[in-house]
Amino acid sequence: MVQNSFRTSTGLSLTAVTADQMRNVDRVAVEDVGLQLLQMMENAGRILAWHVHEIRENKVVIIAGNGGNGGGGLACARHLANRDVPTRVILDRPSDDLSGAAAHQCQILDEMDVSITSGVESLDTVDERRTIVDALIGYGITGEVQPPAAEYIDRMNDLSGPTVSLDIPSGIDATTGESLGKAVSPDRTVTLALPKTGLDGPTGKLYLADISIPRTVYERLDIEYEPPFGDVDWVRLER
Repeated sequence: MVQNSFRTSTGLSLTAVTADQMRNVDRVAVEDVGLQLLQMMENAGRILAWHVHEIRENKVVIIAGNGGNGGGGLACARHLANRDVPTRVILDRPSDDLSGAAAHQCQILDEMDVSITSGVESLDTVDERRTIVDALIGYGITGEVQPPAAEYIDRMNDLSGPTVSLDIPSGIDATTGESLGKAVSPDRTVTLALPKTGLDGPTGKLYLADISIPRTVYERLDIEYEPPFGDVDWVRLER
């Protein structure tokens, strides 16, 4: 796949990264530069909430897993709830089984009395026209999607309301773009920091969000980078 396979609407060429390269970006940003995961997660959740608010037709259901992707979805839920958007969260595991930043975000939502449930059966009560936020699986997945995530993906794809995926549609290989057995088919994907090589496929409209990773991170990893954002927090990408 061509490394610079994405362009902004103004024609700026952007470097696309593999999953391994993105892991290195996250590692250098946190371990070497000192950026905190919660800082990046906050930016991701805020920008995702803007896109959900724009596309939504009614109430919002956020499907969230553990880790950074799930935490970004939970931060999104907070921003939506703060704006009086009817929002509920369905986790892929009991909330007590969350860890790290995702557990932190979930605790905040619990204090806000945002509805939080878990289990695939919770999706049985979701109105088909509700807007779905896919924050289930991030770019780190390897191998085929396993239960219960596979069942969540099937249920999400059965719903007829608009779907917005965070960073990478759940079940899509971030490097190759291949479906890992089951994959979400979103109307819009809001990817973070840099486009992933695997997004050069059927992922709906594609947007890139600024999560505040400084240029020095990319320079240290020899990743060609030209800041695309200017005075905005996100840009539309063309394949």
